Amino acid sequence: MSRYVVGLTGGIAAGKSEVTRRFEALGIVVADADLAARAVVAAGSPALARIAERFGADMLQADGKLDRSRLRAHVFADPAERTALEAITHPAIRLLMQQQCEQATSPYAIAAIPLLTEVGGRDAYPWLDRVLLVDAPEAVQHARLMQRDGIDAALADRMIAAQASRTQRLLLADDVVVNDGRPEDLQAQVEALHARYLGLAGNFPA
Repeated sequence: MSRYVVGLTGGIAAGKSEVTRRFEALGIVVADADLAARAVVAAGSPALARIAERFGADMLQADGKLDRSRLRAHVFADPAERTALEAITHPAIRLLMQQQCEQATSPYAIAAIPLLTEVGGRDAYPWLDRVLLVDAPEAVQHARLMQRDGIDAALADRMIAAQASRTQRLLLADDVVVNDGRPEDLQAQVEALHARYLGLAGNFPA
């Protein structure tokens, strides 16, 4: 059971997945917010029942699963409806991730939360012991987004602008991985942080 948890965050196309893969290769359990978000609205889940009650049964498919495209179109057309959805899903996501981290068999666990800054930071996740930011200059994010998603510059600009600023994320972070070069350049940074976190977890009170 891991009693020490590192929250990992970063802007879009900063390279969070590449960093988490490298921690996993070192034997560290990673709880992923994106996967948790899907799990908490699985067919038969309490959160899905609340969504159907709040937004209507037509948000469910015939097989009882969430109609993601219909719900997405509905909530993005009305900020109040999006807030109502988040009030249902976010607490469930936080609880599931906390449970996954507590049950982790590695010396420490990582909670990968892309929008940690946007959802309230440490106030929303008070059980995080440390925050690691995967950071890349905005120009690098922009170029990666265009290449990765096959989009134009204007859309890449909008996607970056929709998130918290780089400055806001840096203010939240205890540690920073700089990912402005090649993926293989990350390994030394990850290994150094791994050694630091092993030490911190070993000194963390039971």
